[in-house]
Amino acid sequence: MISTTPKQTLLDDIARTLSEKSEPYAVATVIRAVGLTAAKPGAKAILNHEGAIIEGWIGGGCVRAALTKATLKALADGAPQLISLAPAEALAELQVEAGAEVNGVRYAKNGCPSKGSLDIFVEPVLPMPELFIYGQSPVARALVSLAPRFDWMVHTVGSDTPVRALPQGARRMIVVATQGKDDLACLVSALATEAEHVAFVASRKKWAALSAKLEEAGLNSDDLERVQAPAGLAIEAVTPDEIALSILGQLIQIRRSKQREGSDHV
Repeated sequence: MISTTPKQTLLDDIARTLSEKSEPYAVATVIRAVGLTAAKPGAKAILNHEGAIIEGWIGGGCVRAALTKATLKALADGAPQLISLAPAEALAELQVEAGAEVNGVRYAKNGCPSKGSLDIFVEPVLPMPELFIYGQSPVARALVSLAPRFDWMVHTVGSDTPVRALPQGARRMIVVATQGKDDLACLVSALATEAEHVAFVASRKKWAALSAKLEEAGLNSDDLERVQAPAGLAIEAVTPDEIALSILGQLIQIRRSKQREGSDHV
């Protein structure tokens, strides 16, 4: 039987609470220590969306600035970070500068008098992205069924549904699939929310007509440019299920884009 320490249990409880609140956080773990270091391999800490330690211990003040920076980058990119803190002499020996990234390792200077080195793995834990779906059309119903299988937190909403503020670090995308029922009101509601992507299931001709009415209602060009219509990837979709698939494919493309930037794929 694998036993857990009270400290690990506390970390687990905090992580569970943050996840239940849909708040992003990161777990930092010391994976290697060389020389005199306060933290040893296995030391862990949970950091919040601002890069501040909530619980645990990963080393003193010499570590904090680099750890905060790595945490913020991990949460922004949705990808783990591996940082190596080393004294100036060690960095010179490796022929790397503080701030450089080599083979997936980001180096930082450890200015502590002890002159030890630490390698820290920072793993982001992000809430599932929210997908707001306006409408009860066949495409909307298909999306409601399909999206949760790909780890989307789905909310079916209407033009008068109260929408909570987006938690720091969380993501939200919207699909308006009203298809003729309450189109204008739902588009106005969708554009009033914090969403990085708003898709409208309609033809270009229909969107052109509705966008003119929205502009008359007081929405500016920046608002209207946020809307993608037709929604989804151009895969020649015809049926509601195919259209939903094309929309979800584009949402996944947007969701994963930062994680793929700068990476090599075979």
